Amino acid sequence: MKRLGKRTLEFRLPPTILSHGAVGGKREAEGPLGGDFDQTFQDTTLQKESWEKAEAQLQKEAVAQALSKAGARPEEVDFILAGDLLNQCISSTFGLLDFRIPFLGQYGACSTMAQTLLVASILVESGAARRALAVTSSHFCSAERQFRLPLEYGGQRAPTAQWTATAAGCALVGLGGPVVIRRGLAGTIQDLGVKDAANMGAAMAPAAAESIFQFLEDTGTCPQDYDGIYTGDLGAVGSELLYQCLGDNGIDLRPVHQDCGLLLYDRERQDVHAGASGCGCSASVLCGHLLRRMERGELRRILFCATGALMSPTSSQQGLAIPGVCHVLELVSQQ
Repeated sequence: MKRLGKRTLEFRLPPTILSHGAVGGKREAEGPLGGDFDQTFQDTTLQKESWEKAEAQLQKEAVAQALSKAGARPEEVDFILAGDLLNQCISSTFGLLDFRIPFLGQYGACSTMAQTLLVASILVESGAARRALAVTSSHFCSAERQFRLPLEYGGQRAPTAQWTATAAGCALVGLGGPVVIRRGLAGTIQDLGVKDAANMGAAMAPAAAESIFQFLEDTGTCPQDYDGIYTGDLGAVGSELLYQCLGDNGIDLRPVHQDCGLLLYDRERQDVHAGASGCGCSASVLCGHLLRRMERGELRRILFCATGALMSPTSSQQGLAIPGVCHVLELVSQQ
């Protein structure tokens, strides 16, 4: 691989996405992208004893879907890169235990799908891996319990709040697939002092703006060169702030931009306030909706820009601001 500009990597032997799997819950199945999921569940516990175990099962099912589509066995995969929102990434460790694939845990909050996909691509392109899995998940109930208030509390949600997706996405990376991972950029941590844990979009928008601006500058491209630029889960509030941030630098993203947090649910019919969030949001939209469209040739060239709010319950309780990060991947269809 070679470096373009300041921070972008361009793969000379481009890794590809061989297969992918997306699973979701009841609310996700009822949304506009419900038909793009490989599997959905009507029971939020997935018949497990806790929401945390249910989330672990989501990852397990997403990996199983990706492996099945590729006709691959776990022993044919060299690495699995995974993470989630829960403390010590327990959804990943417990969910992926039975596969016995060499495991590299990742944490990028809601940017984890882009982070795992970028690291998997580096491993494959460098020859360190023939095949690598990238997977992440989130669950509304487990995230609420850890980061906000117990569900039994029944608190009023702020208009800026987003709904954590109960979903998981997985991509199998190797050589010879229909979608090429051409370039990638690892984001820098951005912190503009947003402290409101009910306004994740505002916290993450500066990171999305910085990473997209840097990627376009490094590659000498403009928004119109892409069929779509998809951010992770900025929601309604964060998307508007993104337009403002980039607009100040002379970049108009509106004609080609869509946000996974606004695609996953129907905000008119489903009470999700500012949109979707959580690791499973961008992961399931990418591994369900976007990659299907690329395989059909409907999308030729896109940027996938997953965003993450790098907070913890402890940092919020101590009154710290919420830093954000955004990683960018350029995907090109070979169909």
